[in-house]
Amino acid sequence: MDDTDWTLYRSFLAVAETGSLSAAARRLNLSQPTLGRHVAELEAALGTPLFTRIARGLAPTEAALALIPSATVMRDAAARLALTAAGRQERLSGTVRLTASQVVSHHILPPMLARLRQAEPGIQIELVPSDTTENLLFREADIALRMYRPTQSDVVIRHLIDLPMALYAAKDYLDRHGRPGSIADLARFDIVGMDRSELILRMVQRLGFGRQREDFPLRCDDQLVYWALVRAGCGLGGALTLIGEGDPLVERVAGFLALPPLPVWLTAPEALRQNPRIRRVLDHLAAEFRTLSPPP
Repeated sequence: MDDTDWTLYRSFLAVAETGSLSAAARRLNLSQPTLGRHVAELEAALGTPLFTRIARGLAPTEAALALIPSATVMRDAAARLALTAAGRQERLSGTVRLTASQVVSHHILPPMLARLRQAEPGIQIELVPSDTTENLLFREADIALRMYRPTQSDVVIRHLIDLPMALYAAKDYLDRHGRPGSIADLARFDIVGMDRSELILRMVQRLGFGRQREDFPLRCDDQLVYWALVRAGCGLGGALTLIGEGDPLVERVAGFLALPPLPVWLTAPEALRQNPRIRRVLDHLAAEFRTLSPPP
């Protein structure tokens, strides 16, 4: 049992944490049959079943529950080992995995990355547009652009810029409904909300709207779809002025309302900060964001 492949334990832990082979396969970027084979091999090596099938997936047995703490320690140690090894690399060329929100990935990053590729053709970029938090210490990403101050330990962070936001609506929507003249007047307008996220609900309540979730007649958590709904005339919605002011289909409204700006934080694992290509991408992104001149 001492020489059991760590890969088997990694797959076992992913299944235990996600509750299914399919979810574990997505997490580890492996096929479902491969995950099933890993679990079966580990069960054979240990001589005990590790999971029982339930209606919604797989439940760990008592033997599996006893293994989880040690397997977690092994995974964390392996992640730290991989980070340390990556941080010692001296080549400028290679791949850097970058994650950012969908809006930033779609509207802001492409020209920045194009200029990086021109300057550093040996650096390859894997861009992960995601509104979920990737675990940098497990190499789910090498660099992350966050819209909030990161709290993960053992990472370096830089505050790059605060991007102003404002309310926008499609011009044809405003032609039909008029333009809001006060906070009280906003009550007669549709506002595009979010589904599971309470971000917009908390924002409008803080600004004095007093709205409930059900008061948003159309709700969507996907940031790109959200902006498409605003542009299509579904109602008022918040957006970065960097995006809204350059869109001919929309108009800025409710100038009397001061929306909180969106901070941009650049973060990477501490162990990778001296890796030449990671440091080069970090410095490039920092310089690019700090030269942005978003409309006020």
